[in-house]
Amino acid sequence: MDKVMIAMAALPLVASLISWFASARIAKTVSIGTGSISFLLAIVLIPIVIKDGSASIGSFFFVDPLSLVFLIPTAFLYSATSIFSAGYIRVPTGSSGVRYIKHFQAGLNLFCWAMIMALIVNGLALLWVAIEITTVISALLVAIDDTERATEAAWKYLLLASLGLGIGLLATIFIYYSAATVLGQSHGLSFSNLLAGSSEFPHQVVRLAFVLAVVGYGTKVGFFPVHTWLPDAHSEAPTPVSALLSGSLLSVSFYAILRFFQITERSVGKAFPQNVLLIFGLATLLIAALYLISQRDVKRLLAYSSIEHMGILAIGMSFSAPIAVFGVLLHVIAHAFAKGGAFFGAGSLLRKFQTKDLAKITGGIGLLPATGPMFVLAILALSAMPPFGIFRSEFLIVMGGLQSHNDVAAATLVVLITLAFFGLTYYVTQTMLTPAAEPIHSPVVGEPSFYIVAAMGLCLVGLVILGIHPPGQLVTLLNHAANELEVL
Repeated sequence: MDKVMIAMAALPLVASLISWFASARIAKTVSIGTGSISFLLAIVLIPIVIKDGSASIGSFFFVDPLSLVFLIPTAFLYSATSIFSAGYIRVPTGSSGVRYIKHFQAGLNLFCWAMIMALIVNGLALLWVAIEITTVISALLVAIDDTERATEAAWKYLLLASLGLGIGLLATIFIYYSAATVLGQSHGLSFSNLLAGSSEFPHQVVRLAFVLAVVGYGTKVGFFPVHTWLPDAHSEAPTPVSALLSGSLLSVSFYAILRFFQITERSVGKAFPQNVLLIFGLATLLIAALYLISQRDVKRLLAYSSIEHMGILAIGMSFSAPIAVFGVLLHVIAHAFAKGGAFFGAGSLLRKFQTKDLAKITGGIGLLPATGPMFVLAILALSAMPPFGIFRSEFLIVMGGLQSHNDVAAATLVVLITLAFFGLTYYVTQTMLTPAAEPIHSPVVGEPSFYIVAAMGLCLVGLVILGIHPPGQLVTLLNHAANELEVL
């Protein structure tokens, strides 16, 4: 167990160093290998955590069912994105092109390392440090193409995310103060210490800390009104980075909010944190659904879809029924698979048509015989169509809302999801399913790369498994994690 956790913490960092100094081909191979091993190590941790309740190394590393639920999709997207990048990122001629590949692969591994660290460190302070590191690395990756729009998007992201994390740091300080009144000045901020003493923390300070955490970390989650960086950054970043931002980084930041949620519900009860998340969730889902109707840029469309799904997670956590919490955790995994597949499909379109404008794309399925249909399926999966995993998770969330007698919130959730469905599917299916009139750039039928097909295939297979019959150990893990969030 110790070796598994150390390997998860060390391998991506080593891969980043190798990618920086090795050839472009070796850098791609190392990234694929490290991503795949990281995902396998996350799977290996499932029976260990189920049996022992948690896994830890000293006071620094700690994995429990809740963190492992977020670690699995993060490690999966690390693997899938590395495969996708091998076919998507082209090597321009000359030494500058080779340097670009090496620097991109190094940044990719380092970004995934920081997200994995955020999920395996023990304590709110270390969690804040790890998420701050993800901000710096991902901002550099957003700007790596060195265009004016990419640089502007990266600067906007860095500014707003750093401001948000400053507020998140203040929330951490308030929790430290609350714990110090009960546990003493030298208590540290480990999760076990905080959860053990949280019932005696000063209620008003904890309430303030939770609101600050939702606003602060919500900046990186994409909660309204601090979501404005997200469409620009996700649209202008290289497509593999967009997939990681949407499928992994947002959920890692939501994980930080759930850690504050655990402390707050044990201190002041469930009602307060649930009401706060309901307000932010409804506002976020509403703004995302409205913007989805009017998007013409395929990557901005997917970015607003990410905002939509973060709103769904917040609303789901506001329902007190255990089945809703289970649905939220399943949704975290299913969203990562679906958003990875959707962005990979958008990357395939971009390579084929040389544009992100949906109005300029016709006959996508005809020209992309494999990734074209898979892209449509990924969009339908994001829209909660059966038999994909998001249908199951959203069904459980709505059912939980009805069971907890939050009928108005559940009904509003269904209406806004339906509105988002029309916005997400209309232009995509129209441009993909209509016959090709006169393709602007590439009339040749065929796929840009087998690696892109393979990465999308992995995502869709995972979505079908999650929707039809999730593995038994995964269901057990989700139940254990839900129990951690449902203690009262």
